[in-house]
Amino acid sequence: MIERFDHETTTDDVLDGMDLSARRFAITGTSAGLGEEATRALASRGASVLMLARDDAANRAAAARVRASVPDAELTTAVLDLADLASVRACAAEIDGRGEAIDVLINNAGVMACPFGRTADGFETQFGTNHLGHFELTRLLMPVVLAGDEPRIVCLSSSAHDISDVDLDDPNFEHTPYDAWIAYGRSKSANALHALGLSMRHGAEEVTAVSVHPGAIRTSLGRHLDDELMNQAIERGRQRAAEHPWASTGRRFKTVEQGAATEVWAATAPGMSAHHGGYLADCGPGVLGANPGENGMRPWIADVDTAQRLWELSERLVT
Repeated sequence: MIERFDHETTTDDVLDGMDLSARRFAITGTSAGLGEEATRALASRGASVLMLARDDAANRAAAARVRASVPDAELTTAVLDLADLASVRACAAEIDGRGEAIDVLINNAGVMACPFGRTADGFETQFGTNHLGHFELTRLLMPVVLAGDEPRIVCLSSSAHDISDVDLDDPNFEHTPYDAWIAYGRSKSANALHALGLSMRHGAEEVTAVSVHPGAIRTSLGRHLDDELMNQAIERGRQRAAEHPWASTGRRFKTVEQGAATEVWAATAPGMSAHHGGYLADCGPGVLGANPGENGMRPWIADVDTAQRLWELSERLVT
């Protein structure tokens, strides 16, 4: 058994020797990528997994792939479109109606650097999908999660929080020019602040909430990355390298098995309450001031005042 995890750790390394047959997980964005891998890894250790995704056919296909690898996998699928609060509410009502507790909610789904658009409720697509959709889902499922055994909530953030703090005055780009990368950075900062906000409302003895940077992984999340967006990312990297000596030392791309490792570690490892409200990367705690491309974090995702204000704004927007 591996005793010390790092950026090369895989989901199977994290779960080596674990028996999760008594644990029930709900994961968003399970039709591909990290969500599918997290489902496979957890199911391989006996966990029951509720797979939530927008595309029902793709989600069922992912479940079939998991069962091909784990024949006795205990899986259930449900439709969840995070860009439509009506869908979020319908999904939450369906889950609640089953009368089963959820031990761990993993808010894994997301969109990245997409063209400007608005969700069904009029929010900027990335803020509305990545943050507000998960915020409302978590809010509605909280009674079901609190009824779980040693419950946890894992919110997927990203090193891209380095690009931008949240903008509480113009979260939907109604008054400022749209920038796909800035919008993504704002949404990932919001994901981390969501976990911090949860920790401000619930003690670790009630529910443990953390945010996670999975690392750089080639998945369908990058489907909007054309040459222009890639060039913008390269130029931002050059600017950061001129400002920070660590900026040019980012690690190579991870495999999907490595990329899903930190969220699976956050969802299962003993002693996670010590990181309540915190930001995790490479299967360990984030380090303030270190390289965000590795395990570093920026101070704004640990700002309790911003977390409080974002929570209040989010409540107003979704209700």
